[in-house]
Amino acid sequence: MNPHPPHHEPDAPRDLVGIGIGPFNLSLAALAQPLTALDAVFYEQRPAFGWHPGLLIDGATIQVPFLADLVTLADPTSHWTFLNYLKTRERLFPFYFAERFHIQRAEYDAYCRWVAENLPGLHFHHQVDAVRFNPERDVFEVDFTQLDTDGEAEALGRTYTKNIVLGIGTEPHVPEPLKPLVETPGVPVVHATDYLAHRQTLLAADHITVVGSGQSGAEVFLDLLRNRPTGHEGLHWLGRTEAFAPMEYSKLGLEHFTPDYTRYFHALSESVRDRLGTTQWQLHRGIDADTIAAIHDELYRRTLHGGWPDAVLTPGVHVRTAGRIATTKIELHLEHIQQGTRSRLTTDAVVLATGHRERPLDRILAGLDPYLRRDSRARPRVDEHFRLALDPSVTGADCHVYVQNAERHTHGVGTPDLGLAAWRSATILNTVTGKDAYPLPARTAFTTFGLEDRLPRIPPARTAPVLTPLVEGR
Repeated sequence: MNPHPPHHEPDAPRDLVGIGIGPFNLSLAALAQPLTALDAVFYEQRPAFGWHPGLLIDGATIQVPFLADLVTLADPTSHWTFLNYLKTRERLFPFYFAERFHIQRAEYDAYCRWVAENLPGLHFHHQVDAVRFNPERDVFEVDFTQLDTDGEAEALGRTYTKNIVLGIGTEPHVPEPLKPLVETPGVPVVHATDYLAHRQTLLAADHITVVGSGQSGAEVFLDLLRNRPTGHEGLHWLGRTEAFAPMEYSKLGLEHFTPDYTRYFHALSESVRDRLGTTQWQLHRGIDADTIAAIHDELYRRTLHGGWPDAVLTPGVHVRTAGRIATTKIELHLEHIQQGTRSRLTTDAVVLATGHRERPLDRILAGLDPYLRRDSRARPRVDEHFRLALDPSVTGADCHVYVQNAERHTHGVGTPDLGLAAWRSATILNTVTGKDAYPLPARTAFTTFGLEDRLPRIPPARTAPVLTPLVEGR
């Protein structure tokens, strides 16, 4: 690691290059900033930081406490804590009296933008095009394109590095039966991630269908419901799950989002991990209990003068196929999973609250494909330090690729959770530097998840061997 990195020589390898600047790599950058001996840089093709701007619905909160900011759970003394953000905005006393443990999404986004705007080493308008390993120099080559304000190519560049951290995020998921609707213009069909940009168009429709029974679906449905006239709501909410179920939020249940559980899950066999991944949906795909209560309260309020609101909520439904009727209507072909019955639903607009999926790594890592080690389902293997398993010719040169929010198949349900961001970033930095730059706790849960520990409690830092000096005559 370069002990004096302030002035970087163009051909000198950096210690770390981050690709993508979402919350997770922003956390890494914030924790890396005080490590003055670490030469790190981060690239992002977007013009500025933005966290799901289409879902920053007024009043919507994040599902983790404010302590799950970018740095606090690894370093509560950091300059980049949420509390320090409030202090710089002279909002610390109002926040104290507000007594809020869960902050609004818009406030979390504003906090992250404050960090991104003040943190050095972040390069927006930079699109990473390719990553290769150079065996002659034992470094990674990272090619990028600098973009202008219109998103057009302005200049080409290359940097060299010993470590890469991929934080390229997730992308909206559209189920196959609904893809033809999205790809054809006309009747509004939008993914929830773009909801606010199309909100007025959606509200003008006579009938709106929300597909998806998770948190974003609930928030969109609630916002539409609150802004539709009583008795003429014209809303239909569909979900595949058997119920509009609350998210698991018991205190012991939340221990699935601890480093202890992450290490336990990683040590399980691949087949067991895959089976668990299909059974734990309520840990991360359920609905916040307050949102469920707010929906019920709003529906109940609309029965005050008799009658029922024109809103249909149907769980346990699968959309088999979908199509357009002329140019003004959409027809959804539905199947009830438990009843085995089928029906058709005609609507004027659709919001797809069908979640996000990990963005595939294949494009960005195409140049490293010969070196990648994969599991039985062709997914990249990821070790306990969040490093991709690469050929020894690469790792033997002390070159590594780390991933953030691309390892659910190896690290479990906590992978996309904001509460583990600081711990994962600290683990990565400790491994890269070979030091305990951020001492991590030996235990984080009251639950003991297995009968034996199969991995070290804390990933050990890489340390240089101590050489014994030779003494003449011995």
